Amino acid sequence: MRINEDTLLEGEKVVLVPYNADHVPRYHQWMCSPELQKLTASEPLTLEQEHDMQRSWREDDDKCTFIILDKQKWADPSIPEQECMVGDVNIFLTDPSDPSLAELEIMIAGYRVPCYRGKGLGKEVTRMMMYYGRTKLMIKDHLFLFEVKIGLDNKITIAMFKKFHFQELSISEVFREVTLGVTVNEALQKHVFGNMDFMLQREYGKARDIRQAPIKCDYSTTHSILYC
Repeated sequence: MRINEDTLLEGEKVVLVPYNADHVPRYHQWMCSPELQKLTASEPLTLEQEHDMQRSWREDDDKCTFIILDKQKWADPSIPEQECMVGDVNIFLTDPSDPSLAELEIMIAGYRVPCYRGKGLGKEVTRMMMYYGRTKLMIKDHLFLFEVKIGLDNKITIAMFKKFHFQELSISEVFREVTLGVTVNEALQKHVFGNMDFMLQREYGKARDIRQAPIKCDYSTTHSILYC
């Protein structure tokens, strides 16, 4: 989607940024993993095909994609943004005639790294993306339904979504996946989203330029002053 091409969402633990061409090599590296292919029901692609997919996602009217960054790493300008990547999150508007229905998809590729396990990254991303989808993409003042499709063996992710009041809708033994869904009304919205004051929205281009700006030193005084 073009709607989020210059949108940065900053949480307490993660930063969500638009999926750009610079992110594709790392994303492709992740998706070469048979384990992730199985968990995401994905087919292996070449790097060129992955670039084509990124461009397609950017232009699609029904899919909104963010790359998930480790906020602590991203706060260090010396670390390239690609090395801050830990996953991606998508919202699909599954019925063009009904923008109150959306499918949510989250992948934390960094879960295999011990420092990312049990840190609540998936929970924070879920809250942020559902809130963004509700306030920016879907019909306001309307009941809305989020669905997720999860591999039956992915017990951790199933348990996480059930904490957000997702209920089992169907099971496909053929595809070995379960579909969970939650219809969010006003009462449940307060419980699911809670206080969202922690989430900040900024212009991605400006934030990226500031982060990439060289650090200069002012030696005109006896103290060193670092500024961008």
